[in-house]
Amino acid sequence: MTGPRILIRGAGVAGMTSAVTLAENGAAVTVQDTGGRIGSGASWFAGGMLAPWCEAESAPDEVTQDSLTSLRWWKSHVSDVIEAGSLVVAPARDTPELARFGRRTSHFETLNAYQITSLEPDLEGRFEKALFFAEEGHVDPRKALLALERRLKDLGGETVFTGAPLNPEDFDWVVDCTGIAAREQLADLRGMRGEMLLLRCSDVKLHRPVRMLHPRIPVYIVPRADNVFMVGATMVESDDTRAITVRATMELLNAAYTLHPAFAEAEILEANAGLRPAFPDNIPRVHQDGKTIYLNGMYRHGFLLSPKRAQEVASIIFPGNEI
Repeated sequence: MTGPRILIRGAGVAGMTSAVTLAENGAAVTVQDTGGRIGSGASWFAGGMLAPWCEAESAPDEVTQDSLTSLRWWKSHVSDVIEAGSLVVAPARDTPELARFGRRTSHFETLNAYQITSLEPDLEGRFEKALFFAEEGHVDPRKALLALERRLKDLGGETVFTGAPLNPEDFDWVVDCTGIAAREQLADLRGMRGEMLLLRCSDVKLHRPVRMLHPRIPVYIVPRADNVFMVGATMVESDDTRAITVRATMELLNAAYTLHPAFAEAEILEANAGLRPAFPDNIPRVHQDGKTIYLNGMYRHGFLLSPKRAQEVASIIFPGNEI
C-alpha cells in the first residue's frame, strides 16, 4: 500500500524539509514552486546558521527548545554541515552590547584576545573579548536546499517548477510553505525585510560565523567555500520589497571592514534584499485547515526550526507514528 499523496507548495527551506521528512515516512511527495527553482524566495538569501544558543538572545524559550535537535537533523541530511561553533564579538565602543548578549544567553565561553586568536588567527589584535558558543554550527543554504532535493528524488519524490499550479484535488494533503505569499490565507502574517551581501575575499579566512554586535544594526559574517562570505543584517520591521538600499549596503560593508580591513578589497558578488514571513510573536507555526496544512512564519529561524516544524506536519499526516 502506497503512502498518502502530498503536494507541497514552496521549495524553500520549510517546504523542502517537510518534503524530505514526509517522504521518509512513506508519503508520495510532489513539491511545486512557482518561482521556477529551488529556494526562489527568502531561503536562498539566508545565513544558514544553526545557532540555538545565540538566537536565545532575542528569541523566546520555545524557539530554543524546538531548535536543539536541528544540528543533528541537518548533519544526517547534508554532507557539508560545519560544526565549529559561533563567535560573538563587538568593537571596543560597543563592549556593553557583548555583556548584554551574554546575560541573555547560555552555553558559551568568554574568550580573551589570545583565545580569540587561537580560534580565528585572522582576527588577531582585533578584539579584546568574545563569546564562543561551541555547540553550534552552520550550513550553506543553497547547497543544503539542493541536497534536500536530491534526497527527495532518491525517495521517489519530485519537484515541479514549470506549468500551471497543480490541482490540490489530485492529492490527499496539501502543505503550504509559500511564505509571505500566503498572507491572504494567514491574516496575521507580516513581512520582515532582510538585507545581505555575498563577498569574495581571499585575504581573510574565518572558520565559523562571527556575529558583530552594534546597538542599531548587529550583523553576522558567515564563511562559505571558495573565499566567499555572507554578510547579513538582522530583521527590519518593513514590508519594503525594493532592492537593497545604499544605506544598508554601506552598513554591511562597514561591518565587514570593521571585522577585518582586508574586506576593503573584497569583490561584491551579490547584494540582495527580501521579505521573510513572520507572525506577531515571531514564532513559526503549523496550522491545519482541513486537508491543507500551513507551515509559515519562519522569521529568521528557517534553517534552525524547519526540522522541528516538519516533524509537526508529519505528526498530523501520520498520527500515532514515531516521527
